[in-house]
Amino acid sequence: MNKVTLTPERNGVRYGMFTAGGMILYFLVASLLHLTDRVEFSFLNGAVLAIGICMAISHYKRVRNDRMPYLHGFGTGIITSMVASVIFGLFFVIYTVINPGIMDRLRALDLFGFDLSVTIAFLAILLQSVMSGMIISLIAMQYYKSADHKPLEGIE
Repeated sequence: MNKVTLTPERNGVRYGMFTAGGMILYFLVASLLHLTDRVEFSFLNGAVLAIGICMAISHYKRVRNDRMPYLHGFGTGIITSMVASVIFGLFFVIYTVINPGIMDRLRALDLFGFDLSVTIAFLAILLQSVMSGMIISLIAMQYYKSADHKPLEGIE
């Protein structure tokens, strides 16, 4: 893609789909190993999300010849996390239809107890992924920002 057609939105959607694919793949492997009922292993979804966000920001910067406005990179990371979390959340909803026993195991171990529904789990996935993605994007942009980036001065 050349720099004219690549926007933060387009790049974020593209890498969001890749990231969601990685999160789904990790979930399926964890499911095969019977690790999905242990909430601690969902932490590794954050690592997959961090890798996807960093790849998206890095790709956007590389295509723009290492000249990337700060908010474009930050927006790319946020869009990547939003797309990945929505796709992964929808996959989880479909997975609970195919394998309804997972919700019973999560209800037995989760803080929500028997109040945990598929809707609450979907919203928790969205909230956790988008908020984590926002923080990861802020951290990643400190590394990927342009070398001559100057913060606003003289506002005080």
